[in-house]
Amino acid sequence: MNIRQVLQRKTINTIYSVVPDETVYQALELMADKNIGAVLVLEGDKLVGIFSERDYARKGILQGRASKDTLIRDVMTGNVITITPEQSLESCMVTMADRHIRHLPVMDADRLVGIISINDVVNTIIHDQKARISSLESYISGSAY
Repeated sequence: MNIRQVLQRKTINTIYSVVPDETVYQALELMADKNIGAVLVLEGDKLVGIFSERDYARKGILQGRASKDTLIRDVMTGNVITITPEQSLESCMVTMADRHIRHLPVMDADRLVGIISINDVVNTIIHDQKARISSLESYISGSAY
């Protein structure tokens, strides 16, 4: 299975974003409202960073920065690791595990087309395993014929 298929399966494929000059507080409000763990940082159509709960904890709270006074540009992760729609789910999992990240923006050439979270990966794996089990049970019981 490739990432394009994972994106197609998602019930909600909305890309939530902020701009670098918004405050951390504004980003946190959006994340809380949408129940998400990260937002992409965009300048126009260009992906310039990602801001996650981990960024807030490590670069905000632990450094004594006030969320209402700190700009996203000061705490976001730049040089974002991305994946393509054609990459395999396994490749995505390896990248997430090796880099210790939970969110990967999906880029098709220079165009942002979605974001994959560790939750999307786990849900896809569970769905596929259930389908395989059901298929095998039908085969074993003879009801597939």
